Amino acid sequence: MRTMIPEGDFRFIALDVETACSDAGSICQIGLACVFPDNRIHTFSTLVNPGTRFDPFNVRLHGIGPDHVSGALRFDELLDHLFPLLSRHHLVQHSNFDKQALNAACRSCGREPPDFRWADSVTIARRAWPELLRNGGHGLGNLKRVLGLDFNHHDAGEDARAAALVVLHAETHLNLTFEELIKPARKNHPAAITREGDPTGALSGSVVVFTGALSMSREEAAAAAARVGMDVKSSVTNKTTYLVVGDQDLNVLAGHTKSSKHRRAEEMQSAGHPIQIVGETEFRTLVTNAAVS
Repeated sequence: MRTMIPEGDFRFIALDVETACSDAGSICQIGLACVFPDNRIHTFSTLVNPGTRFDPFNVRLHGIGPDHVSGALRFDELLDHLFPLLSRHHLVQHSNFDKQALNAACRSCGREPPDFRWADSVTIARRAWPELLRNGGHGLGNLKRVLGLDFNHHDAGEDARAAALVVLHAETHLNLTFEELIKPARKNHPAAITREGDPTGALSGSVVVFTGALSMSREEAAAAAARVGMDVKSSVTNKTTYLVVGDQDLNVLAGHTKSSKHRRAEEMQSAGHPIQIVGETEFRTLVTNAAVS
């Protein structure tokens, strides 16, 4: 076993597990994809005897059954061999399941979960390709199609290699290093912008507030609103008549929540206040029509 485990220092290691049943700790296969400084990938996988049942659904998914793992190491034995390698590298998982499974497997054999350093290639993929959020998502299956990856899904070694490839593609796509990719993304809070609307404009007397990610800058949006008479304010009040929300933020999306301005406007609507919540596209149409009226 020791001679099979990758040796050396790597940029990062992607890790994936397969489980025998619905119990997250029932690991029956572990795969590693160790990325060298020159981006070559050394893939390693091994079966694990989970010492528990195998559910038919899981067996159909990955093809591993009780007979395959009868001579394999138990998880606690395998972890002893893997720990020196894993503990000194940053680990990448595609979603949080693999960390949860490792921790559950540790607890099932009476061990404290190790304090490994984890990063999530789903988070990295969302940063690199946000357009996939409503176009198939950031699972390995869709990323395989979009990025042209070649791997056999639901094999731990293959999935670990795919997660490593996602990171390498993201580095190239964003021109960022792995260390830069795993830093928490800074939220850019646009400076508060206010404008007085043209009193002769068709929408004079209305008050607009912007929230969410717009394709135009806040300055451009405020200027367009002011030209047609809208007063631009930075927060939602009882005088607000329009809240303009970035098109992608009109609904609650996976991993995102509505802004405080959006929630406040919805509360005011529920209370009977005549505030309109519109997307950027609808706002553009509104000001265009007002400008020619």
